[in-house]
Amino acid sequence: MRKLFVFGLTFLLLFSCGNKQRTEQIIETVELEFDVQKLPKKSILNSGAKAILETWAEFNDLDSAFDGLYTVENYEELILLIDEFIEKQNALAASTYPETFDKPQVKSRQKVFKTYILKVKATLEYRKNPLEPTIEMVNAFNDLRNQFNVMVNYNFDTKLILDE
Repeated sequence: MRKLFVFGLTFLLLFSCGNKQRTEQIIETVELEFDVQKLPKKSILNSGAKAILETWAEFNDLDSAFDGLYTVENYEELILLIDEFIEKQNALAASTYPETFDKPQVKSRQKVFKTYILKVKATLEYRKNPLEPTIEMVNAFNDLRNQFNVMVNYNFDTKLILDE
C-alpha cells in the first residue's frame, strides 16, 4: 500500500506541474516617432564670427557633426550621433578658445549645450520620445552660435567706463 501511495503521489506531482498553461510574454517594441522636420533650423553666423570660427578646428568638427542631426533616419543613428556630439563637445571644451570667444558667456552656453546632449542621451536610453529634448538641444546649440554673433558685434570698451 505504501508503494502504491508513493507511486500515486509521484505521478500526481509530475502531472500537476506539467499541466500549467505556458504564458509567453510578448515584448512589444514600440517604434517611437522622430520627425527631423520638426527640429528648428541651425542659426546663421555672421561673417565676423565665421571668420574667427574657421580657425577653430574643434568647433568646426562639432558644427559639421551637428549637420548630421538633420539626416537621421532611425534611433540607432541618433544614438550614435549623440555619442559623437559628446566626444566633439568634450574636445571643444578642452581646446584652446580663440581670444574673442575665451569668455565665460561662451563657456556657459557650451555647458548648457552639453547638458541638453546628455538629456537627449538619457531619453534615448529610457526609450522615450526624444523629440522634445532634441529640440531643446538644437535651441541650446543655436544659443551658442548666437552668442558668437553677439561677441563679435560687441564693441563696448569697459576701459572707458572704468577710467572715468
